[in-house]
Amino acid sequence: MTSDVIGRVRGFDPERLAGVGPALQQFIDRGELAGIVTLTSHRGRIVQSEALGWCDIETRTAMRPDTLFRIASMTKPITSVAALMLVEQERIALSDPISRWIPELADPRVLRNAAGSLDDTVPAKREITLEDLLTHRSGIAYGFFSEGPLKQAYEQALGDPAMNRLTPDEWLGALGTLPLAYQPGELFHYGHSTDVLGFLIGRLLGRPLGRVLREMIFAPLGMEDTDFWLPLDKRSRLASLYGYDETANRLAKVVPDMYDEAPAYTPGGGGLISSAPDYLRFARMLLGEGEHDGARLLKPETVRLMRTNRLTDVQRKVPFAGMPLWQKSGFGLGLSIAEDPVDNPYACGAPGSITWPGIFGTWWQADPVNDLIMIYLIQHQVPVSANSGATIATGRGAAGRRALPIYQRAIYDALQGD
Repeated sequence: MTSDVIGRVRGFDPERLAGVGPALQQFIDRGELAGIVTLTSHRGRIVQSEALGWCDIETRTAMRPDTLFRIASMTKPITSVAALMLVEQERIALSDPISRWIPELADPRVLRNAAGSLDDTVPAKREITLEDLLTHRSGIAYGFFSEGPLKQAYEQALGDPAMNRLTPDEWLGALGTLPLAYQPGELFHYGHSTDVLGFLIGRLLGRPLGRVLREMIFAPLGMEDTDFWLPLDKRSRLASLYGYDETANRLAKVVPDMYDEAPAYTPGGGGLISSAPDYLRFARMLLGEGEHDGARLLKPETVRLMRTNRLTDVQRKVPFAGMPLWQKSGFGLGLSIAEDPVDNPYACGAPGSITWPGIFGTWWQADPVNDLIMIYLIQHQVPVSANSGATIATGRGAAGRRALPIYQRAIYDALQGD
């Protein structure tokens, strides 16, 4: 962080803030992470910002504050906001069955055993609703978070969740051939629910989700660098993705396919590319109870609804990716809410903080108690499976998940009353 920013920070210990960069730089110096961008805002003022290491190691391109990142599941809160804007407009209701817009998912079959035979199914007890999609209680799965035959069936029918050449109609048609893992409303099961939500929005409004998000959210908030694809003139700003090669004992570049033009497939659950400054605008809107810099997207009561836990006591006992996450956090409409931040793998600071991370190590949090927003962006791939929570958070190959708590603790340790 530059000295002029340090000099005008109020409410923070400047020496402790100055230690954030060196603490994170160690992960880059050890070759465990390529680069890190952090951005911290307190009471609407940026109090800390770091761009460390490399956007691309091979070309020695340095990280910049406006470097672009694949934000993966940090897309989900944005798509959820768009859906809730339509709820406010009375275009759709939380209790509406989604088959009205997505007949491919009418009358679904449900596996008797989520890890069992695909032929052993029963009828759904009720239809999937909009609220089921927003709370991941639709029974729709992810292949990589599934077990048994359903895992392979998802991978074969749907392909890559993020980069896909199918049209929304083709993708939804393929999804409709697969059974649900659980009965609608039964439990939180992380999956393609928000992707379905995004395609539902597109059908409801009669235009692609990318255009909808640009018109309803990105343009009003000034998020000029957020989209589902990158034109050629922005490619140099995209951070390269790396995984840890255990055999070679070093980082190895992962090269995902790239679109040459705006894609038809726009997964509202994980397809966006964005930057720290752009996502800060979105987070400020949520912390401002639906309004930022004169642009109101949601009513305060709708944002409060997003930040209210919807999971039942029984549902909260079910682990998430092998971790007892819901003993520490609740889940509202497209967001998780920290209730006990102590030893919470996805949150820190004050109870009531809201977040949802991305699989490549991207993370953000908005803390309404301290009026504090934190953004932490890396591009670090780790293996993911139904019970991979513990391995994601540990091991040399998961350095990004070990670096994140250092940033979190350093910011809250530096926070003072003023």
